[in-house]
Amino acid sequence: MTSSDLDRRLKAGEKVVLIDVREPGEVAEGMISGAINIPLGELPDRLKEIDADKEAVIICRSGGRSTRACEILLENGFQHVKNLSGGMLGWSGDVE
Repeated sequence: MTSSDLDRRLKAGEKVVLIDVREPGEVAEGMISGAINIPLGELPDRLKEIDADKEAVIICRSGGRSTRACEILLENGFQHVKNLSGGMLGWSGDVE
């Protein structure tokens, strides 16, 4: 999913689960409003925190870790998973 697609969908009020898989120090620099921080290394142990029935958009710094996170989610039965292309480096929307 592109940055502009996600920004448009969020501004339209669409409900998506945002999972930021960066480390806490990276997240402290800013994250997309409403995102949940689950560092990639913790993801396998924290799958129950993610609603498998909703679309999840996975975010990292540039797209590498989020690609791996998408693979983990798909391997664990999640079906509605998207990777934010370019990660936070490509994000042009608001951050908190």
